[in-house]
Amino acid sequence: QVQLVESGGGLVQAGGSLRLSCAASGRTFSSYAMGWFRQAPGKEREFVAVISSSGGRTYYADSVKGRFTISRDNAKNTVSLQMNSLKPEDTAVYYCAARSMGPTYYIGSAYYTGAGKYDYWGQGTQVTVSS
Repeated sequence: QVQLVESGGGLVQAGGSLRLSCAASGRTFSSYAMGWFRQAPGKEREFVAVISSSGGRTYYADSVKGRFTISRDNAKNTVSLQMNSLKPEDTAVYYCAARSMGPTYYIGSAYYTGAGKYDYWGQGTQVTVSS
């Protein structure tokens, strides 16, 4: 069982930055791949980024590539999402999620990008980007 708690959301102007953090409970954090997803009003939850259990592999949605960076600290049981050059279309509730780590070479496939593949979810944190 893994419990996830996000923090760091808020209101920011377009072009600004925010850093989201997700704190995980449990002693097996390092065995989980960690993902960030987001959901805007009236839209489906969408994949943002994923990081492998060791932190050695990452993958991003095209919409955030080059602007967002996912990282993790297995000693502190945390995963972060650094968001730069924010745009109004980044406005959403952001969720961190955990799933058991599978083959690393599946990074980039639906195995890790599909919301339905994740077993544990945080409560979400609101990010609002004003124009």
